[in-house]
Amino acid sequence: MTITFKLYAGLSEHLPAHARRNSAEIELLPNETVDQVIDRQQVPREDVHLVLVNGNYLDEGQRATHVLTKGDTLAIWPPVAGG
Repeated sequence: MTITFKLYAGLSEHLPAHARRNSAEIELLPNETVDQVIDRQQVPREDVHLVLVNGNYLDEGQRATHVLTKGDTLAIWPPVAGG
């Protein structure tokens, strides 16, 4: 079962080698949550700021319990700084 996994800005270095641009199709483990995908893909949690599943925002508490399903799109942005 696959999802689309998108990482933006400096996080894109944590995408699998087969990624194109900022996106890759990845296989899910059974009943895998957003936090579990983040950890398995070795994305540092301190660099995870904005998380969307199918365009819907998940706060930090929801990430531990939201189970991903086939065809979902998980998109993650780091904190943004600058002026």
